[in-house]
This record gives sequence, structure tokens and C-alpha cells, in this order.
Amino acid sequence: MAQRINEIMTADPTTVTPQTPIVEVARLMREEDIGEVLIAEGDHLRGLVTDRDLAVRAMADAHGVETTTAQDVGSTDLVTCSPHDEAPEAVRPMREHALRRLPVLDGDVLVGVVSLGDLAVEQDCGSALGDIGATEPNR
Repeated sequence: MAQRINEIMTADPTTVTPQTPIVEVARLMREEDIGEVLIAEGDHLRGLVTDRDLAVRAMADAHGVETTTAQDVGSTDLVTCSPHDEAPEAVRPMREHALRRLPVLDGDVLVGVVSLGDLAVEQDCGSALGDIGATEPNR
């Protein structure tokens, strides 16, 4: 039987407010060794900022890192999943939309995030992606 998302997701994901300057977002990503932060107000998801968003949407357009905010560069039209979904149910939209991570919502409350690596480890830990996802970072 397939695992449910709440068994493999990262609970209590790293979040910032919509008004957080992107320089703080980048520092947080570096400190936490992560490639994304979720934009939230309280427990409510407002968007997602990836390291790629910082490079492509902010740096490439020469936005000021002190004045540009998370909401200025983040994605707001998000695909999400439920903590009660089975893992294959999250794989489908990731494949369809070429996504590497999905915020996990219980109703409209943000409860976690699940990544392609999390799913690869659960689905096929012997695959190259599953093996990489299961390995500790080498910093």
C-alpha cells in the first residue's frame, strides 16, 4: 500500500511573509540548506519562492535585493496536495506541471511540503533520484 503524503512530507516548512525582502529569503535558504521557502500569512499559503525564482525573476532583471519582496518574485498560482493523498496522487500533478515540490494543505491550512526527492525515496529508493534524495547533504 502506498504511503500517504503526511508520512513523507516535511512538516512545518520554512515560511516567510509576502513582505519579506528577497535578500532575507536568500539568506534563509542558505542557512536552512533549502531551495524553496513558502510564502504564508499565518497558516495560509500565499505563494512559493525558489532559488531559481531569485535568479531568474530578481537577479536577471536587476531588482534591488533590499526592496524586492517575496511576493514580487514568488509564484502564486500553485498546485498543492492534501496530507491524506497517497504518494502517486502527488506524482501525477508534479509530472503534468513539471514541478519539483508541492505545498501540502489540509483544507486551506498549510501543513507541509513534499518534494520530488521525498517521493522518489518512497516510490523507488533504488533509483538514482531516490538514492540521491536519501543521501545526507555533503556541505
